[in-house]
Amino acid sequence: MLATLNDVLPRARRGGYAVGLFNAVNLELARGVIAAAERLCSPVIMGTAEVLLPFGPLEDLAPLLVDMARRASVPVVVHFDHGLSAESCARAIRLGFTSVMLDASSKPYADNVRESAEIASFAHAHGATVEAELGHVGNAGDSAEGRADNSAGRPEDWYTSADQALDFVRATGVDALAIAIGTLHGTYRAEPRLDYERLSRIASMTEVPLVLHGGSGLSDRAFAEAIARGISKVNVFTDINLAAAAACGRALASGAAGLTDLIPLEVAAVESAVAEKIQVFGSVGRA
Repeated sequence: MLATLNDVLPRARRGGYAVGLFNAVNLELARGVIAAAERLCSPVIMGTAEVLLPFGPLEDLAPLLVDMARRASVPVVVHFDHGLSAESCARAIRLGFTSVMLDASSKPYADNVRESAEIASFAHAHGATVEAELGHVGNAGDSAEGRADNSAGRPEDWYTSADQALDFVRATGVDALAIAIGTLHGTYRAEPRLDYERLSRIASMTEVPLVLHGGSGLSDRAFAEAIARGISKVNVFTDINLAAAAACGRALASGAAGLTDLIPLEVAAVESAVAEKIQVFGSVGRA
């Protein structure tokens, strides 16, 4: 069933679990995501990001993802992640996405507030929900979000301020807030040291559900601690992207002859990877 962030994240916050966002740039990834959610009776968030559109154009993906979500037996939010402009977010909403994220986190604070408030007003008028980012979650070298950008300065310079988070939420009216506490998009070279105390302060000062970007590669222990301290949504792409590619690679090495030999293996690999995360996030049986 088609859902919005407000249908699934407030319940997650109250229940002490998180709902996963898994980006799906083709049919195989989408099938794997929904299969895992249905098998485990879990709500799920599925979508794409603006930087992923070269691999799956928005006009092609929108009818596919929205229809699959509508037919699913569990709540499925169709989310446009890291929209780089109000125009692209509005385009996703007009195409049927039930949720968007406007990422103005690298802009001056006043611009982030203004642009996030504007897209929140537009989205709410169209029955959709909005996530914004405060602070900045950077990129590792292999991130699909772009090149590494946290190489200079102190990592803490990118982190979210708890006091600013309260002001930002009140000023913008967004439905969820992505925060920066030490994660990166892409693959970690070493286990990151997350600022859990900062997370706890932000969670105690704001009412909206909090989002952790850069979930691929974090340990189960780190996820559990972050969720216990207030994270309600976790974004994952690298893990399922690599799982699908690895399954195809093994099949080709074993003599697979064509694409139809690879498709079932790709779907199964994604389903397995998503199911593993759903169990870690604690959303099994929460649909």
